[in-house]
Amino acid sequence: MSDVNRQVVLRRRPTGLVDPDDVALIEAPMPEIGEGEALVRNDLVGVDAAVRTWLDGQPGYLPALELGDPVRAATVGTVVATKCGAYEVGDVVTSLGGFSDYSVSLDDVFTTKVGGPDDDVDRGAMLAVYGSTGATAYFGMHDIGRPAEGETVVVSAAAGATGSIAGQIAKEKGARVVGIAGTDDKCRVVVEEFGFDACINHRTADLAAELKEHCPKRVDVYFDNVGGPILDAVLGRIAQGGRVVLCGVISSYLSGDHPGPANYVKLLAMRARMEGFNTLDNWDRYDEANTELRRLMDAGALTYRSHVFDGLANAVPALNALFEGTNIGKTFLKP
Repeated sequence: MSDVNRQVVLRRRPTGLVDPDDVALIEAPMPEIGEGEALVRNDLVGVDAAVRTWLDGQPGYLPALELGDPVRAATVGTVVATKCGAYEVGDVVTSLGGFSDYSVSLDDVFTTKVGGPDDDVDRGAMLAVYGSTGATAYFGMHDIGRPAEGETVVVSAAAGATGSIAGQIAKEKGARVVGIAGTDDKCRVVVEEFGFDACINHRTADLAAELKEHCPKRVDVYFDNVGGPILDAVLGRIAQGGRVVLCGVISSYLSGDHPGPANYVKLLAMRARMEGFNTLDNWDRYDEANTELRRLMDAGALTYRSHVFDGLANAVPALNALFEGTNIGKTFLKP
């Protein structure tokens, strides 16, 4: 094991896409663990849109990063040293380790043991399906969307990590599922690999016309990952008693501007509702979510895609890929 721990740290607040000079790849001393702590080698770093919001210095559901801090992100890794009774050397854990070779984990809400030293653990699935990504799709669709057989469900950012799982959950419930994505290739994957009934390329299509064609009975459930004009377009097709799940607003994460939906009056006219949620509020129900997601995986009703960037030096391209529309499925950084 090396004596140094490479980390990607925040140098300045980004404006728009992250510039390579906004962060720095440094060599820090290897952490020394104390009682109740474990040293984890990060095998995969999950790259999520939330990482970008933590760089802005604005308060949120987790504290903003300060300049000089390692960039925070979800990780899956292997315990290499421990003074914590919850973990032994060789255990596989998911945690909030960050863009670094090694991180320190505690026996707390952010760290979960997902396998022992002798277990064959699909590390990608631990973040793409069974971690916060899958839980977000599950809680949003199960608690708020509540799709029923024969209903029509629309999912934006359908080729992304959360959207692809949310749509597959709705499909398994017997719903007709229509995705919205940004390229023809993404739309192909959404239909052919993730099993959606149709997918609309919002960059080239007349979105309102395509929604009318693919959702002739209107939209009973909309799982919204993007906000903005796409949210307005889907509200124009919302069904009576429809449910809008507010999961993310990736269309405005870079600008920081969040214009309200111009079409919100449709919620009143159709007696529909729109609700946001935070997955961390349901931490005590993660076992419930993972049990259902594992059932779907075992039944062949759920699959995922990995988009892996190799090396911490590619942290910036990996993060920007989420906003440039070049990623499909779960984006990872492999230290």
